[in-house]
Amino acid sequence: MRLDYSSIKDESSFILTNFNCSSSLDLLRNKGLYKIIWSKDHEVSFRIDGSLIELQKDQIIFCTPLNVLEIENNTDGIISLVFNREFYCIRDHDQEVSCNGFLFFGSSVPQILSLDEKEKVSFSTMFDSFREEFENKDQIQGEMLQTLLKRFLIKSRRLIKEDLPESEIPNNQLDIIRKFNILIEQHFREKHQVAEYAELLFKSPKTLSNLFNKYSDKSPLATINERIVLEAKRLLLYSDKTSEEIAYELGYKEAGHFSKFFKKHTTMNPTEFKNRKLTNS
Repeated sequence: MRLDYSSIKDESSFILTNFNCSSSLDLLRNKGLYKIIWSKDHEVSFRIDGSLIELQKDQIIFCTPLNVLEIENNTDGIISLVFNREFYCIRDHDQEVSCNGFLFFGSSVPQILSLDEKEKVSFSTMFDSFREEFENKDQIQGEMLQTLLKRFLIKSRRLIKEDLPESEIPNNQLDIIRKFNILIEQHFREKHQVAEYAELLFKSPKTLSNLFNKYSDKSPLATINERIVLEAKRLLLYSDKTSEEIAYELGYKEAGHFSKFFKKHTTMNPTEFKNRKLTNS
């Protein structure tokens, strides 16, 4: 199954698919698309940017346009929403849904939502609404699909917030974490220190550290480093750039400093990592 909406006027694209055709599987490797994938019937194994992710039954994963995905096992029981920035820009609509830096951010482990039986029924109903709207080929079809997507994102954000440890996180503190993730996505290539992000947030580094200690399993610095390592892995796996070129792109003046940083976080230097992945592919 693959249902498509597209607009020649603004080049927007929105797709509902179960990946049972080659044209849909190609979408997983498209770096220009947001991908929301629900494993309805069984566990599914993915390679996301080269790392293995196990999606359990009734879990939904939220991937950014940067993520490159490959499905390791069969696609039966999977359903997905795929769209480009022209259809719905997460950043531009952030005031409406507040999911930038929360549902979608540049982590090596994309956000995952687990559904209970009640929410499974609710989300199934939403997907039925998407299917029905794809049958309405009128002038407001695109607008209606955007409205349904916005509802889906707001619902997902609400549920993930409820699943956070200490679910009663004050909204102002949750917003700091969200904005921190957004700023990392914008600046990780040139800003590598917590103090630089604290300054942009008008907070002290200690305030950020205390906040992450309370509500996250990673420190602010670990979050920054994870994003840099993820981008390095992507460039090593999916580009022809040399380690020196990647080091420069990620803000390292000396390739040796970058190599030491990469090995510290992966146990391999960039060349060893790339050669090992090529050997195993």
